[in-house]
Amino acid sequence: MSGRVFLDTNVLIYAASSRGVPAKFARAEQIVAEKDFAISTQVVGEFVRNVQSPKKMSPPLSDDEVDHWVNRLFEFPMIAVDREIILDAMVLQRRYQIDFWDSQILAAARRFRAEVLYSEDLSHGQTYGSVHCENPFRDA
Repeated sequence: MSGRVFLDTNVLIYAASSRGVPAKFARAEQIVAEKDFAISTQVVGEFVRNVQSPKKMSPPLSDDEVDHWVNRLFEFPMIAVDREIILDAMVLQRRYQIDFWDSQILAAARRFRAEVLYSEDLSHGQTYGSVHCENPFRDA
């Protein structure tokens, strides 16, 4: 990876799920192994909620697996969602007509001064202010 990178929740979910789509798992595992990215407190919360839910992940991760992943995620720079992030997210949501939760991740990426946000949820190739969005699973 070149430059500062921020990860959306879906990258971590695929990395934690070897039982899912093999191509997405392999790509996500590669991204996480490079250990050159940041996340937000929102991303960690969404990750925990999704990997524990049988509706989102079948089978869900065990408590020990969730604990392992959360401790691993604490090794990376983490942007806390605060008042300024929320206000910035509201501006981004309105400007780009995107989902509020996606705009909040984008606002955290901006605070980190990320050049690239890896996400499946935002438009691949679009630049939102100073952050360029790439879908790392586009070919998977």
